[in-house]
Amino acid sequence: MKGQHSQSADGGGAACAATLRRPSVKLRLFREKVIEIAILVCGYLSIAIVALIFLFLAKEAVSLFSTENPFAVITGTKWYPISDPPKFGLVPLLLGSLFVTVGATIIVIPLGVGTAIFISEVAPNWLKEILKPTVEILASIPSVVVGFIAILILGPTLKSVFDLPTGLTALTGSIALAFMAAPTVISISEDALRAVPVTYREASLALGATEWQTAYRVTAPAAASGIVVAIMLGIGRVIGETMAVLMVTGNAALIPHSFLQPVRTMTATIAAEMGEVVRGSSHYYALFFIGLVLFIITFLINMAAEIFLHRGRS
Repeated sequence: MKGQHSQSADGGGAACAATLRRPSVKLRLFREKVIEIAILVCGYLSIAIVALIFLFLAKEAVSLFSTENPFAVITGTKWYPISDPPKFGLVPLLLGSLFVTVGATIIVIPLGVGTAIFISEVAPNWLKEILKPTVEILASIPSVVVGFIAILILGPTLKSVFDLPTGLTALTGSIALAFMAAPTVISISEDALRAVPVTYREASLALGATEWQTAYRVTAPAAASGIVVAIMLGIGRVIGETMAVLMVTGNAALIPHSFLQPVRTMTATIAAEMGEVVRGSSHYYALFFIGLVLFIITFLINMAAEIFLHRGRS
């Protein structure tokens, strides 16, 4: 009897515990469903916002072609928006942005990826603890501060070294933007390298490879997709930068033939002229057209980075 009473008591306790757990399970499932719906709404909202931005830019930009020839705007080599008649040639601005972006990319790829490999694979732990926060602090420096440093130090140095009439050139802008994009490339590349399984490194070292050989023949190729994404995001940062290039590239809307010439980028043009342009004028719509071109370029870069990321995961 005593055993039966004990078993019934245990069964009743288990039933009570199950009864008490049911509401908590239902509540947890309800909360998870709410969070899932909230995340889904945020995702669709982000897509909607991007689409609305594109439509807004396109609506204003298309108005330019009611007074200007689209072919003349896209292939024009002169940007004289206040001349009579005005000229809205996009080629000098595109080439200015291209020169600065290419120059910054050439500098930041070996610098950023090499630093990431050093931090991830070679540096001792005490040095990693110093370098990683330092890189993240560099990312928080305002672009106007970088511009001031480039004007006061970098520009005069390049002017004296290359015997130039001015130190405000495409090369000056490239170096300044490479400095600004480097933290992004370093951080994301280092995260990609750290995500490579430890077994890859152990197998390479067990076969007799050195740490450097393991780094550039095993770890870096395994993290290639993440490194490519880091580079593309760095390029996106360079293309979208405004203040630094406005301050240090010379702002000459001419077709450049070398990195030692002043240039004007698309972002600098919008920043310099939007505040004084007459609303509803052809000049106003031309600036929106530049913004639309920038939006499309950055969108394509981000999309390419996402494709590489998914390819690497697969």
